[in-house]
Amino acid sequence: MTVITINGTEYDTDQLSEKAKEQLASIQACENKVRQLQIDLAIVQTARQAYGLALKGELPEGETTTAANGEEPGETH
Repeated sequence: MTVITINGTEYDTDQLSEKAKEQLASIQACENKVRQLQIDLAIVQTARQAYGLALKGELPEGETTTAANGEEPGETH
């Protein structure tokens, strides 16, 4: 017996209809996908920062000009 809580009410999943179980499985799949996307986003943001630092290391030294929009190297929008 597995109990889930939805909107403050507890439900025994064994007592749910097949349609309700399908909807629950879909919600769980969505939650898993969101978690994976959050992990992927963190990876990409970390890589972007590393690329920005690498770019900064490749820029000629002694030049003090900045981007016209005030962004740091590697920051694009």
